[in-house]
Amino acid sequence: MKKIIITLLFVFTVINMFGQAPATSKPSKANSNNKALPPTEMVSNKVINPLKKAPLDEASILIYDYDGSLFLFDLESEQIGWTVKASDAYTEMCANAITLKDGVVYVPFINGEIFAVDNQTGDIFWKARLGNITDQIVLKDQIPVINGGKLYITSQNGNIYALDTKDGSLIWNYKLDSSNNDIPVLVFDNKVYTQSGSNFYCFEANTGELIYHKDFEESLHGKPVTDGENVFIANEKNVIFALSPNKPDILWQFKLDENQSNIKERILCKDKKIYFAAQGPEVSSIYGLDSKTGTQIWKTDFKGDNVEYILEESDNIWGYTHKAKLFQLDITNGEIASEVKLTTKPISNLEFADDDSLFYYSDAALIQFEFKTKDENEVYLRTSIKDNVYSAYIKKIR
Repeated sequence: MKKIIITLLFVFTVINMFGQAPATSKPSKANSNNKALPPTEMVSNKVINPLKKAPLDEASILIYDYDGSLFLFDLESEQIGWTVKASDAYTEMCANAITLKDGVVYVPFINGEIFAVDNQTGDIFWKARLGNITDQIVLKDQIPVINGGKLYITSQNGNIYALDTKDGSLIWNYKLDSSNNDIPVLVFDNKVYTQSGSNFYCFEANTGELIYHKDFEESLHGKPVTDGENVFIANEKNVIFALSPNKPDILWQFKLDENQSNIKERILCKDKKIYFAAQGPEVSSIYGLDSKTGTQIWKTDFKGDNVEYILEESDNIWGYTHKAKLFQLDITNGEIASEVKLTTKPISNLEFADDDSLFYYSDAALIQFEFKTKDENEVYLRTSIKDNVYSAYIKKIR
């Protein structure tokens, strides 16, 4: 019996020493250089001119046309000052937006290229490419987020990239869970927030270190926004979530009306309130919520027409619908202050020129809409019109 006991003790000891798998941490998905990336995900960059602040050409407007070209249009002389295009001639689509910072225009192209351009001259400071020319990485529905000398952007190869704004070189990247990423990121309190599939991520902005990761089980499809305290994200169905900025705690959630969804980028915060537009087969609605509690303050319905775009300007919610109805809502109560059926259909964002007018881009021209007269003045007329227009983007230099 004693020999049997000794033998069993020896067997248990061997199992404890060799039978258990060694404790290992999961491999990090973060990389700080190209050495750890496959060629199809690497970032290449080329400096053409040293980056510097550029004076603003305030008499002009930037137009990211739906054919994929970016140009400067002088509103006084009504002339094109310069034009920049992607290196690949067949990249004829504007699928993204631009960012203007210190006189430098940061423009992402659908083929994975990103340029830094002087707003006055059109001179290129640097070019960067995500991936390579044969295995192109698609950039879609992105706006470069510039913060602390870094440019943050997500891509259709499943990565979030942080580039150096000085030269376009890679600082860090992280491999996300979903390959399709078409929502801009949020930078807040030295953290970067982004969604990918059903997952929501919070990174340290400088290093790319993952602070937290939360799986919502259902796909997220809303731009993350903040009220300066908490972070808000929408799923692709009908729920808005309020999250703690430092840990994946859900503070509250708000469910939309039945048969409404698809908030995407139609969401914003101001003065501890959150505003968003949801679409539906019969009724599209704009909501105003208290960002602390998620309590609904007001709701404005658009029957038989979907809200396509919203923004805040001078304590009003402005936007337009699928049927080209331009509207203005009082931000405090959601009451409609003005509503106009346009003859030209917007395909871009709205840019306010002054207190008397705003700009938008249609499929045929740059339009300046006069508030008093309701006139739609053609400021720049395209020489040709393209079928199957996706989008365009404009930016008044100021």
